[in-house]
Amino acid sequence: MAQPPKYFMYFPGNYRWSAAFVNMLGRASYGGTDIGELHKIGRALADKNAEDDQAWFDACVAVADEVRSRAERFAASGHAVSAAAFYLRACHYYQMGERFRTPKDKAALAAYRIAVDCFHRFVALGEIKIEVVEVPFEDKSLPGYFVHAQNRRSPRAPCVVFFDGLDVTKEIQYLAGVPDLIKRGISVLVMDGPGTGEAIRFRGLVLRHDYEKAGSACIDFLERREDVDGKKIGIVAISLGGYYAPRCAALEPRFAACIAWGAIWDYHAVWKRRIAAQFKASLSVPGHHIMWILGAATREDALRRLEPFKLDGVVQKMRCPFLVVHGADDEQIPLADAQALYDACGSTDKALRVFTSEEGGAQHCQRDYLTLGCATMWSWFEDKLVHA
Repeated sequence: MAQPPKYFMYFPGNYRWSAAFVNMLGRASYGGTDIGELHKIGRALADKNAEDDQAWFDACVAVADEVRSRAERFAASGHAVSAAAFYLRACHYYQMGERFRTPKDKAALAAYRIAVDCFHRFVALGEIKIEVVEVPFEDKSLPGYFVHAQNRRSPRAPCVVFFDGLDVTKEIQYLAGVPDLIKRGISVLVMDGPGTGEAIRFRGLVLRHDYEKAGSACIDFLERREDVDGKKIGIVAISLGGYYAPRCAALEPRFAACIAWGAIWDYHAVWKRRIAAQFKASLSVPGHHIMWILGAATREDALRRLEPFKLDGVVQKMRCPFLVVHGADDEQIPLADAQALYDACGSTDKALRVFTSEEGGAQHCQRDYLTLGCATMWSWFEDKLVHA
């Protein structure tokens, strides 16, 4: 960070921890955190070194264990509503603690399995109708959650496929506004795609450039459901998902609307700069994370595998409505990439929404004003998929 940040840093000079902390704060609006629990994590880390990711893991998991224990006690005494809320937050803390720990060792994978189990218990006890699903994909399957629309206007509701990014998970994505999106009469298929979540940790599905294959698999799955309008399936993806979603919508014509939640234009160029800087750039996870999700042995191998991760020549083929959402002060991906993506898109119905520091939402993927970002995007989906 060459200049002082235009936002409050909970860990001064430590972009990664500060960004993660703000991410967790923002998800309080959707049931992901409690301020008291988050403060407990912060107090445990106040005097720790910026590179001490073991301390980060320990602090998050300690609070997650406490919250899960409370969830279990509520469940045992028959208080499902309370138990569901605590299980959801425990899941979030486990996963946010685990995300910096690469390569994934036994402790990391154990925490992740507990996190997924907590989310499944939230699903079983909670009031929102959610199905744990498997989407057939080549010779394996992709794990996901089908979150049912509320306030639907017909038996077959529109649906949005929600992919993650470089280091996100389907459980963390759920906490990025899904409870608000379903209120608009739109179901959501929240997915771990190749290179993310359970797909990379437990199924060996590494990151790949042809994400339209995963997108098409999701549409095939949704078209077989009697509660989905197959003509009104949209797609959104966050962060690196700003590559996934536009590629899917450009190469899979069955998508009816697309949002790039954080733009990507040339991801190979992004990592070429980051590696040249010895990972000193503003990164949301340790730099070697990219090698792990690509299945690469070296930085050079990772760069080689990233060469096709470019949208020029691809997004020109898009025809469905398209919205690019980006923060003016995004330190991970420059605003110029959002402009390039918007300019190149072949859709005649396209928009670029840039959030400024004055209004909030100017940071990466609107982490500094998550509810405004979600309200903006979900209203757009409502216009394109419900009212259109």
